[in-house]
Amino acid sequence: MQPILKFEGVTKNYKSGPTTIHALRETDFEAKSGELIAIVGPSGSGKSTFLSLAGALLSPTDGKIILNGQEIGQLTKKEQTQIRLTEIGFIFQAAHLVPYLRVVDQVRFIGNQAKQNKDEVTKKSVDLLNHLGLESRTTFYPKDLSGGEKQRVAIARSLINSPSIILADEPTASLDTERSREVVELLRKEVEGTERAAIMVTHDERMLDLCDHVYRMEDGRLTKDR
Repeated sequence: MQPILKFEGVTKNYKSGPTTIHALRETDFEAKSGELIAIVGPSGSGKSTFLSLAGALLSPTDGKIILNGQEIGQLTKKEQTQIRLTEIGFIFQAAHLVPYLRVVDQVRFIGNQAKQNKDEVTKKSVDLLNHLGLESRTTFYPKDLSGGEKQRVAIARSLINSPSIILADEPTASLDTERSREVVELLRKEVEGTERAAIMVTHDERMLDLCDHVYRMEDGRLTKDR
């Protein structure tokens, strides 16, 4: 089975005066269909750099990043932007919902950005929100939602363009244990048995039993726990 996302000898270095900072040392990595993968490690270890490279937000210093058979580094900036919009779903530590948009419009906005048919986007947005248990919240504003509900909206928003991979950066950081587990279980459900994968950067080791593989990042080095 061809991986959805593959790193081949990827490094990321930064210059700070005469010093070279090795944010990511030579890394090989694969994410395959149906997998939920966790990356854990202390702050400053390189986790966010890894996720930014996976999301085509940064370019590697060396090595190749391949998404669905395409080497991201060989694409134009415009093509990379399109890939981020259509192939990659992002979920962040804070839900980053727009305060003046109702829940359904938060999701619909991303589909419209991808120039999907407006009627289809509306139906898909409502269906996704219903699927995630938010059918009674579609007309609410973010201020009227709980933390767990906001993250469920963020998950719906990440799925609207049917991405190949979901990248979640500390998605449970602001939630209690019950809500955190609810969010990770939803991520698990959204990739299991599909042609989609998810990578979750987290400090929260209480959720690792829900993941297919666990990697640890330390000083820019990625090692596989299981």
